[in-house]
Amino acid sequence: MKKRIYYHDTDCGGVVYYANYLKYLEEARTEFFEKKGFLIKDLAEQGILFVVAHHEIDYKSPGVYGDVLDIETRVSGISGVKIEFEYEVRNEQGRLITEAKTTLVCVDKKFKPRAIPPEMRQKIASDKA
Repeated sequence: MKKRIYYHDTDCGGVVYYANYLKYLEEARTEFFEKKGFLIKDLAEQGILFVVAHHEIDYKSPGVYGDVLDIETRVSGISGVKIEFEYEVRNEQGRLITEAKTTLVCVDKKFKPRAIPPEMRQKIASDKA
């Protein structure tokens, strides 16, 4: 996913405010799901929700106003109820900006853990979009 950095994304020094990366990664996961054929809104209506259970992020280099970031999103693990994502965020020059990991847990509408439907698990784990 490509993400342009606007002035409102930055702090007073023109550097991307660190917490904004969490929003960018959320957007990248949403794009990932859509490329696999799943709309988050449709899943929610079916009682298939995902919540963030764990997140790690390492800031390697600053993203700055005007950058276009490339966010590579991949699944590093999937089980009955969990999906583990890994990300690399790079600027247009290929400089590594951020590396991150997110663990999502599938829950129902009452936020109780539930199994990821097998066909969904299969599509998510597949290398094909």
